[in-house]
Amino acid sequence: MNVIDRAIASFNPEKALRREFARKKLDFINTGYSNYGASRSKKSLLGWLSRGGSPKEDISDNIKTLRQRSRDLFMGAPIATSALKTTRTNVIGAGLRLKSQIDGEFLGLTPEETRNLETQIEREFSLWAESKNCDVERINDFYELQQVAFLSWIMNGDAFVMLPTIKRINEIYDIRILLIEADRVCNKNYVSNSETLQEGVETNENGEITYYHICSRHPLATTWDKAPKWIKVKAYGSKTGRPNILHLMESERIGQRRGVPILAPVIEALKQLSRYTEAELMAAVVSGMFTVFIESKNTDDGNVFGSNINFEDEIDSDDDTTYELGNGAVVQLGEGETAKEINPGRPNTAFDGFVNAITRQIGAALEIPKELLTKEFTASYSASRAALLEAWKMFRMRRTWMANDFCQPIFVEWMHEAVAKGRIYAPGFFNNPLIRKAYCNAEWSGPSAGQLDPNKEVDAAIKRIDNGFSTAAKETMELTGGDYYQNIKQRKQEVTLIEEVRNIVREAEQSKITNS
Repeated sequence: MNVIDRAIASFNPEKALRREFARKKLDFINTGYSNYGASRSKKSLLGWLSRGGSPKEDISDNIKTLRQRSRDLFMGAPIATSALKTTRTNVIGAGLRLKSQIDGEFLGLTPEETRNLETQIEREFSLWAESKNCDVERINDFYELQQVAFLSWIMNGDAFVMLPTIKRINEIYDIRILLIEADRVCNKNYVSNSETLQEGVETNENGEITYYHICSRHPLATTWDKAPKWIKVKAYGSKTGRPNILHLMESERIGQRRGVPILAPVIEALKQLSRYTEAELMAAVVSGMFTVFIESKNTDDGNVFGSNINFEDEIDSDDDTTYELGNGAVVQLGEGETAKEINPGRPNTAFDGFVNAITRQIGAALEIPKELLTKEFTASYSASRAALLEAWKMFRMRRTWMANDFCQPIFVEWMHEAVAKGRIYAPGFFNNPLIRKAYCNAEWSGPSAGQLDPNKEVDAAIKRIDNGFSTAAKETMELTGGDYYQNIKQRKQEVTLIEEVRNIVREAEQSKITNS
């Protein structure tokens, strides 16, 4: 207690006590984070509206708006389009390809038997996957469906897949793939979200997803003859326990039921950048139309730009508020008018620097370096290489998710049908989960990262193989996206063919020498 407090305490102890209590309370408030990020007294933080809510309030209640804005940016904002398509192209490319990896040791198979069975599985799967009959709509094959599903996932926040069985003429397999856009999974009759039902996803008291509510039509469709109906799909089969529906999403909160578009954190930045770009583009176009203003002492309120466009060339002649400009227009001066040259300052020299600065921030939030967003590699080899490596951390992560959540579950369901129909011989497949997993083991390979300097990167790959840090199969997949064993088989045929040709040439030359 200081001198002033002691003086107050001598004639008003109650007030002195309140002062001491207030001082202790202030000391408590100004400790730890309350004096920094959680401060309620700093002026720099007073206007921060940071009140949050549960995943329901923060995500589910806002997801419809986020989806529609994300799709709008994809359709009209170049950087947003680049972000989504760049991610799609590098993660999926032409499609993730099956590479069967049977656990032959567990199944008691020899290496040769294992490889033969893997080849048979891959051949049978390609028969189904490379046909558009695998699609319920018969529009895309399995690899094209991957692109559609993944792009829909990252654009809308999530996507759904059902695997109905539909018999078709001259088709061996009946399993089909049905993609469902995120909007169609919604609450019946568009009722409000509740604790157990959020945007079409129903859970039980334990938080386990039990049902998905799917609308028969797109909620935003404007032309539809029939009233919408909802079907209630059980998340897992009652008898088999296998999934009835696949839900592709990236979770960012515990208790989250619906996915968030990857553009969500940068929607405002992308929209403002798009507006700025459009404004600068229009300003540059307008500045290219005229370089001279007319100063007039006449008070006539006619067209300030003059009648420099023929009537038949006008685009919007019905609107008197529209001023139209033409390329290389010449304005005839009237009495009392003088020409004054202007400098419109377009193109804006600061435009590129500003756009690059904003693009860097957008790229950082999306885990895509600016070089990939703009497809501009002007830095050094080391800087460009570092940018690609950083981006590929994200691409590989999403590829793994796509393989685990889409490709592998569909392959497992296909394997059930292939084994049941006797197309694949797999003893014990339906009786033992371990045996089933051993037969269904697989890798899904996609496009490689490419090489900025092939010589350096191939030399590094050879050193990794020679020192046991990697394998030839893995390095082949990383460098070219190919199959090492298929390459070896093909190289054997090529070497044999080359040797045969050389022998024919040698024999022909020897024959000429002998005859001469």
